[in-house]
Amino acid sequence: GDRLGYRQVISGHVFREMAKELGMSLEEFGKLAEQDPRFDHQIDERLLNVARGGGDLILEGRLAGQLLRRNDIPAFCIFLDAPPEVRVQRVSGREGVDLQAAIEEMRAREASEVLRYRKFYGIDVTDRSIYDMVIDTGGLTPEQVADSIVSRVRGV
Repeated sequence: GDRLGYRQVISGHVFREMAKELGMSLEEFGKLAEQDPRFDHQIDERLLNVARGGGDLILEGRLAGQLLRRNDIPAFCIFLDAPPEVRVQRVSGREGVDLQAAIEEMRAREASEVLRYRKFYGIDVTDRSIYDMVIDTGGLTPEQVADSIVSRVRGV
């Protein structure tokens, strides 16, 4: 975002804020969201309102690309992927938990997301076909990922 001068809006932050507002853990809030689509739709609306506002920005989230495509909002959609072991290391470092806790948290979150998105949206989050660019970040530094994105976006 900084290198392109784009504002960043991260759906995970919105999800965490909502969990905090309700005094719930992420896992508890995830279980609630599995039962009631209102929570995901509130996140969607916040993201879409920002996107509809125009200007250059980065919307980050599991459904950001799908939401933009479904709502005919022009976007260059990028999917950042990584092998499971790399994702676990990242969760562990970010959340400050041991690897076993990170594995359990990641599995629970990803299973919850797959279920919710299929049930409430009819979306298979493992489908990469809507993306303009898919990057396996496993062996790359954040700078290398950013270089790849910036050169592709500027070349579009």
